[in-house]
Amino acid sequence: MEANGTKGLVLDEPLIFEKSSPGRVGIGPAHSDVPEADPSKTLPSKFLRKGIEGFPDISEMDAVRHYTRLSQWNFGLDSGFYPLGSCTMKYNPKINEAAARLPGFAMLHPYQPEHLSQGALELMHSLENYLAEITGMEAITLQPSAGAHGELCGLLMMAAYFKAQGKPRTKIIIPDTAHGTNPASSHLAGFKVVPVKTEGKGALSVEMVKAVMDEDTAGLMLTNPNTIGLFEKNIKEIAEVVHSKGGLMYCDGANMNAVMGLVKLGDLGVDVVQLNLHKTFSTPHGGGGPGSGPVGVGKALEPFLPCPRIKKDGGKFSLDFNRPNTIGRMKAFYGNFSIMVRAYSYIRRMGASGLRRASETAILNANYIKERLKGTYHLAFDEPCMHEAVFSDKFQLGSGISTMDIAKRLIDYGYHPPTVYFPLVVHGAIMIEPTETETIDTLDRFIDVMKAIAEEAKTDPQLLKDAPNKTKIRRVDETRAAREPILRWKKV
Repeated sequence: MEANGTKGLVLDEPLIFEKSSPGRVGIGPAHSDVPEADPSKTLPSKFLRKGIEGFPDISEMDAVRHYTRLSQWNFGLDSGFYPLGSCTMKYNPKINEAAARLPGFAMLHPYQPEHLSQGALELMHSLENYLAEITGMEAITLQPSAGAHGELCGLLMMAAYFKAQGKPRTKIIIPDTAHGTNPASSHLAGFKVVPVKTEGKGALSVEMVKAVMDEDTAGLMLTNPNTIGLFEKNIKEIAEVVHSKGGLMYCDGANMNAVMGLVKLGDLGVDVVQLNLHKTFSTPHGGGGPGSGPVGVGKALEPFLPCPRIKKDGGKFSLDFNRPNTIGRMKAFYGNFSIMVRAYSYIRRMGASGLRRASETAILNANYIKERLKGTYHLAFDEPCMHEAVFSDKFQLGSGISTMDIAKRLIDYGYHPPTVYFPLVVHGAIMIEPTETETIDTLDRFIDVMKAIAEEAKTDPQLLKDAPNKTKIRRVDETRAAREPILRWKKV
C-alpha cells in the first residue's frame, strides 16, 4: 500500500526569531506631512518603550515565506480525509465562507445602531427559528461561543430555574458515554456530578437513571447519539423518569450531525440542548475560536435565556434587554456573528430535505466503515451505529501493537489519525467518524490503509513502533510536551 504525498518540496523552516536581523523591516511607511509629536511631553517616561524586546526584525518577503512554509506542514480538510471521531470534521462549502465575507456583514460594527443593523438582526432571528425547528425547542440563544460554553449556558439556566422556585438543586447525573466536557461544565455551574457507569451496555437504561435520580438532582446530561456512536433509544422513557422527580433533561447536541432532520429532540422530552455550529452546521472549528454553541430550551427555561434577545415587532428587529429572569450575558455583543452567517447560509442552501440527507449519509458512511473493518479491528459494540464507529486495538495487542502505534502509522500513509483512547469505556479506543462529505472512494482507500496497517502489525510490528517514519518530526514525547510546554522562545 503506497502512502499519500511522500514526495515533494517541503522546506525546512527555522523559528521566525532565528531569521531576525537587526534593523531589517517589513514595511516602509510613506513620509507623513503631519509634524511628529513627542510622546514624552504627554506620557510619563515609565510608560514609554524604545522597542519591543525579542520582537523579530524581518522583511516582508521572509515573513510571507515563513508562514507559507509553515502552512505547508499543516493538515486540514482541504488537504485530505480527517476521520476525527466525536468532533465532526466535515468539509465546509466555500460558498458559506463567501457569504460571511460580504461587505455588509464583514464590515458591520457591533456598536452600529439597530436601525442600521436590520439585515444582521433579521439573519440572526431567522437562524434562531431554523435551529428551533430542527431541534424541536421553544427558543434559541446564539450567544455562546463554543459547545462547552453552550453547556455552561444551559446548566446556568437550569440552576437559575430551580433557584427561582426557591428550591435550588445540587446534582447533575452524567453517564460514562457522555461528551467529555460535560463534567467540567457541570462543576463550573456549581453542580456536583453523579457519574453513571453503563457497564458495557453502550446505552443508558431507565433502571440506571431510576437508581440515582432524586429531588435534589437538577437533571441528567445525556449525549445523543452518545460518544460510542449509538443512539440512546431509551431517551424518552429516561426523560419521563427525570421529569417525575421535577428534574430537567439536558441533551448534549455535539453529535447532531447524525440526527438533524431525522429527530426533534424536543419531542423526546429534552428541555435544553446546545448545538455546535462548528461541527454540524458547516462552520470552522477555528482552533478554539471563533466557534459557536447556540442553546435551545423548552418553555420552562425560556425566561432565563441570556440577554439581549432579538425581538421582531412588525417588520422591525431590535434587541430586548428587558428580561428580568435572564442569566445575563454569555458573550460580548451577541456572539460570533460571522459564524452565524456561515450556518445560516448552509441551512438555506441545504433546506430541510438536504439536512436530512446529510444525516442519513453520515450514518451510512459510518456503518460502511464499521462493517468493512470489523474482524480486522475489534469492534466494541457490534450493532448499527450513528455518526461514528468505535474500534479498539484488542486484536493487535498480541503483536505488541497499541492504538497509539496504529495512529502514528496512519500519518505515514497521509492520514490525520482519528480520536484515540476515547471514549474511556472502550479500552484502546479508535473512534472513526467519516461524516457525510466524504466519497466512497475516499472511504475505500482509508479502509485499505487500515487493513494494511493491521497486516503490518503481524508481519513487521517494529515498523509501527517506529512510526511515523516519513514525517519531518518523528514520534514526540507527548507526556513531556503536556507537562513541560515551551510557551516562550528564548535565545540560547
